Amino acid sequence: MKRTKPDLGLKDSARKAVSGLLGALLADEYLLYTKTRNFHWNVTGGRFHDLHKFFESQYEEIDDSIDEIAERIRSLGEVSPGSLAEFLAATRLKEAPGKLLPADEMIGALLADHESLIRQLRKDIDRCGDEFKDVGNQDFLTGLLEQHEKQAWMLRSFLE
Repeated sequence: MKRTKPDLGLKDSARKAVSGLLGALLADEYLLYTKTRNFHWNVTGGRFHDLHKFFESQYEEIDDSIDEIAERIRSLGEVSPGSLAEFLAATRLKEAPGKLLPADEMIGALLADHESLIRQLRKDIDRCGDEFKDVGNQDFLTGLLEQHEKQAWMLRSFLE
């Protein structure tokens, strides 16, 4: 017998809504990954080596999150977005194309994006628990929130 959707104890509407939240988050994470990678490639100045390595560690962590989010969407029985066009249509963050920013502006831009994701994740965590009764994804999002809080703290430390 072939089953096309998982039986996870969630209403179909909740499962689809949570997948939608995760899809928007995936788009945000992919844009942040790309921006961080861009800054890794293009950072200049006296702190080049430290920031080059630091940005690398940040985008590697984001890359792991991207994979986990996409797989989480699939585990809910939905198709994960996977194209740049889909990511650009769904992201809530802004790109910074074609600009060579000073290092502190790069750090500030990444910090602003992480803090934006932190605020959004707090809302999504509440929705997963209160509205959709999905404690599994609520817990998953809490883990991502903690990662972004740590990354924001590290970015903030460069600006002190």
